[in-house]
Amino acid sequence: MDRFLEMQAFVAVVDAGSFVRGADALQMSKSVVSRVVAELEQRLGVRLLQRTTRRLSLTPEGERFHERCKELLAGVGDAEDEITRHAAEVIGELRVSAPGTFGLMHLAPLWPLFMARHPKLMLDVTLADRFVDLVDEGYDMAVRIAQMPDSSLVSRKLAATRLVLCATPTYLSSHGAPSVPSDLSEHTVFAYKLLSTGDQWHFDGPQGPTTVKINPRMRSNSGDSCREAALQHQGIVLQPSFLVGAQLDSGALVEVMPRYRSIELGIYAVYPSRKQLAPKVRLLVDFLVEAFRERLWPK
Repeated sequence: MDRFLEMQAFVAVVDAGSFVRGADALQMSKSVVSRVVAELEQRLGVRLLQRTTRRLSLTPEGERFHERCKELLAGVGDAEDEITRHAAEVIGELRVSAPGTFGLMHLAPLWPLFMARHPKLMLDVTLADRFVDLVDEGYDMAVRIAQMPDSSLVSRKLAATRLVLCATPTYLSSHGAPSVPSDLSEHTVFAYKLLSTGDQWHFDGPQGPTTVKINPRMRSNSGDSCREAALQHQGIVLQPSFLVGAQLDSGALVEVMPRYRSIELGIYAVYPSRKQLAPKVRLLVDFLVEAFRERLWPK
């Protein structure tokens, strides 16, 4: 028999003054509660309750046992309250992985806001343009930018971004603007070498999907480096809207071949499992969803 249930049943009956009211308090049947208390007395080898048709009374042993059970049950309640309170406060360390440029531009301003809400939290944030193994490397959560999230993980979409073909007006006035993807072979391009499609750039245009193989003047694992080369009027880049949005808004960069749109990527919070998800992870995911609810860059 579950000793915790025995103590709960016994205390409920004593505090309520009858088996019927004690059973109601526990949302159990009277017969079950009677059986539990009887088996408790049998296991202990003492009578705890004196039963008459009119009332219940405690034996001396029952009084001592009732007092101790109340203390123990109160301690369990205090422990649960403490855990719940700590979970709401988000205590401890939270390890997060995020892409480098996106992490600097759009996540770094958010971390202080989240920590201000949860002052007992310690964040451990790693920026890396690779897919870390959350379980093997001990991360609680990662932010990933991809067409589809990893099916082995649980994900929640935060936002979307698309790859934008762009250059400066100065470069385009000097070299002419390509009108179809195949024209890119006549232009200088700078490529992000960690792009999942490599040197194959994909577009969806008036005649449907098309792919062009580019021959980049420079490859880099830094989208910032590619963008800066373009801003120096050196060529054309294909970069996510979250990275070039401000320059597109200001006119420093302009979209090239706007009729040919490249791929859209989702920005996801991913974590290993929904089961027993730590409250600190859930709170961070909810916080990020709310933070990215408003669009921060052009579609």
